[in-house]
Amino acid sequence: MIGRPAIRPVRAPLRPLLVPIASTLAGSAMILAPMVSSAPQLPPFGLLLLLSWRLLRPEMWPAWIALPLGLFDDLLTGHFLGTSMGLWTVAFLAFDWIDHHIVWRDYWMEWIIAATSIAIIQSATWALSQTPGASGTILTVIPETVVAILVFPATVRLTALLDRWRLAR
Repeated sequence: MIGRPAIRPVRAPLRPLLVPIASTLAGSAMILAPMVSSAPQLPPFGLLLLLSWRLLRPEMWPAWIALPLGLFDDLLTGHFLGTSMGLWTVAFLAFDWIDHHIVWRDYWMEWIIAATSIAIIQSATWALSQTPGASGTILTVIPETVVAILVFPATVRLTALLDRWRLAR
């Protein structure tokens, strides 16, 4: 019609949806960095970013989102298929339980929750990756786990910066 403005549908911007997913996938892809070592030393940045996003914005992701993100991590890291998928989903379900029972949390409590989750997931990943006849000990993942726990606050800071940019207009 003449004189009437066209009604255009309002589209939701893609940045709020894609930044958390893309940053977690990029964190999982950090395993592709060229580094030669005899033991695992690089912290699992995909897991760290996943935990950071979940603790920073608990309402943003449902528990099922850990399945596809864990699948991507399993494919890149070479773990048995389903290792990260299952462990990350269990961690999300545990976080839902914690959110239901502990309403108020501060920085230190979130760091303790994340450190416990990192230690359990790293230990379970090691246990699930042991094939029959393997001679490795759990001591091989302790340095990686300690580094991951110590790097977690910096990862939360990075996630907060990404979140601020994600929500900017």
